[in-house]
Amino acid sequence: MSTRTHHPAKKATSSGQRRNNARTLLIAYAFLLPFLALMALYHFYPMIFGTYLAFTEYNVISPPQWVGLKNFEELMRDRDFWTGVMNSVKYILVVPVIQLVAIGLAMLVNRQLPGIALFRTAYYVPVVTSFAVVGLMWQWMYQQYGPVNFMLTSLGLMHEPKSLLNNPALALVAVMFVTLWKGIGYYMVLYLAGLQSIPRDLEEAAVIDGASRWQVFWHVTLPALRPTILVCSLLSTISAIKVFEEIYVMTMGGPAGSTYTALFYVFEKAFKDFRYGYAAAAGLVVAVISLIFGWINFRLTRGGRNS
Repeated sequence: MSTRTHHPAKKATSSGQRRNNARTLLIAYAFLLPFLALMALYHFYPMIFGTYLAFTEYNVISPPQWVGLKNFEELMRDRDFWTGVMNSVKYILVVPVIQLVAIGLAMLVNRQLPGIALFRTAYYVPVVTSFAVVGLMWQWMYQQYGPVNFMLTSLGLMHEPKSLLNNPALALVAVMFVTLWKGIGYYMVLYLAGLQSIPRDLEEAAVIDGASRWQVFWHVTLPALRPTILVCSLLSTISAIKVFEEIYVMTMGGPAGSTYTALFYVFEKAFKDFRYGYAAAAGLVVAVISLIFGWINFRLTRGGRNS
């Protein structure tokens, strides 16, 4: 016959620990509550309401009227919208360039050299500069007799000076370069953090085994950076599809619609034509396109797995 021994002290300790855990959890949620409330107010509610507006006809003056898929059917036939979508997709070409240059700069400044902090700061200055200032500065630089034209003609890359932002064949490329110039410091900092998180033992072991500098980068550094590459490529792809500030400040969609992007189309329909329901439908389609390209990025980087 077996006897079971009870331990009241252990039960009391266990119940006390559960109460402490519950109290800690409540305190944590209490600190998170203001942030969650703001997120619900400024993110979740506009997203849900905007999705609802996409299926309505709404012009602020009268209440939203449900029209079903009418807005999306009109979008399918709207050539201006698809021109904007194509230009936004072309804008994605800046993504691999900005990633490669940012990785190169991060490796360059990831060295213990005198004054290296000054270079890191200098590369980051364009990121924190207002785009109104950046746009106006590059508008002046892209003028017919501006510094960019002077440099291109001096190098023999251009026969005669011309305003790059007034040239339909070059305007989009010119704006993409501004995006590259302004955003490169941001991604450089992210890649720098990724590089500094890689254990030095891995690279040193590869060098001891006879690996060259390129082999160390390709087989050790780059795979370890894969999670950072996923984050940076996702952010830059979504930013490229949703490009607006550069277009609004520098070209207003011109010349001849060569820089007319999908989000600029949404802006015009909402704040010039006051067709908020139709603009919400266009914005929803742009969001779906962003999700598709985000999924492609996720697949190409193997989900950010570094093994």
